[in-house]
Order: sequence, then C-alpha cells, then structure tokens
Amino acid sequence: MQWEAITWQRMAERLAGHLDDVHERDGWQRVGIDGAPVAGTGVLAGEVAEAVRQRGRPSLVVSTEGFLRPASLRFEFGRQDVDSYLGGWYDTAALWREVFGPTDPGGTGRVLPDLWDPATDRATRSPYVELPPGGVMLVHGPLLLGHWFPFDLSVHIRLSAGALARRTEESARWTLPAFTRYEADTDPASAADAVVRADDPRHPAWTGIRSR
Repeated sequence: MQWEAITWQRMAERLAGHLDDVHERDGWQRVGIDGAPVAGTGVLAGEVAEAVRQRGRPSLVVSTEGFLRPASLRFEFGRQDVDSYLGGWYDTAALWREVFGPTDPGGTGRVLPDLWDPATDRATRSPYVELPPGGVMLVHGPLLLGHWFPFDLSVHIRLSAGALARRTEESARWTLPAFTRYEADTDPASAADAVVRADDPRHPAWTGIRSR
C-alpha cells in the first residue's frame, strides 16, 4: 500500500467530496467506518458528517455500540468469549432492519439511531430520526466489514498489533485475538474503499479512496 500523510479534517473533506461526486439526488448514501474501539471511528464519522453538512446535505451518525445485544445474550458463554464477541455481540439483524432498510431505494429514511444501552442493559427508547433523501448515514464501529452491509463507501482504520495492544485497556485485552482473526478472515484492508493507518492518531496516513 502507498500511504499519504493527511489530517483527519482534510481526510473528512475528501471523503465528503467523493460522496458529493457520486451521489444520486433522490437516494441515500451509507458510509461505514470500521475499526477497533480504540481506533477513533466515531471521531472520523463526526468529522465526515460535519463536512457533509457544510456542503448542504443532511447527515446522521450511528454507532454500533447502540446496537449491542442484551447482556444475557452477549455473555451466554462467558464475559470474555472471543467467538461470541466476533459473532454475537452486535445485533446485526436490528441494524439491517432499523438502519439499512429505511435507507434502501424506496425506503422511508426513518432511522433508529440506537436500540440498546449497554450501561443499563435496557432499551434506549430513542425516537426515530428522519434522514431526508440525499442524506448521508455514517455507521461506525468494530467488525463492520464482515456482514455484507451495503456501504456506498467504506473506510478501515488500521492499527498494528502492537499499537492496538498498547491502546487497549487491560480489561478489554481479551478482545485482541478477535481482531487478529478478523484481520485474517475478513481482510478489512482489502475490503475497504480507503484504509487509514493510525498507530499515531496525531499523524494519520491513508491510501486515498481506491477505485473499484
């Protein structure tokens, strides 16, 4: 891969510009920003959402943390089960139903921004948000590129194994084998339209948006 040094803000502006260049007036665009919890996916999603709004288009940021399954299901095989983390922590069916379905062609644009609060282990009861046609929805979180979600543009924020280990809190280091397996099985760097190298978050570099 060839890497270009860039700031997060400039990266967001280039992503927003690309979305403008390829969007169809009456449809929605779905952007996926994939990376480990310590990779800062939410920061980039927020930057892109703001850059989109500055171009006169509505945007909505959705975190997969709001679509965790109830604790009784996540921890069915223990609190540190790697297989469960990879395949059973996130309610992908709800994401398809409440986030992607409404922004399919002919959809309503009525998106549920979150469903479950992991702190209280209860439904959030958040109201639906109307994303007008022509809007951009940005979904961010870990392990996104292994579910065939219909992203129009996908970004993978990559951390080396050493950087990921250093930046992950001790209580969450049991998840590190899950990300090793995700890299091997899904190869997110090949699946994504753009890859960001963020071992030092102050000095990111990226591949640019690759043509498909």
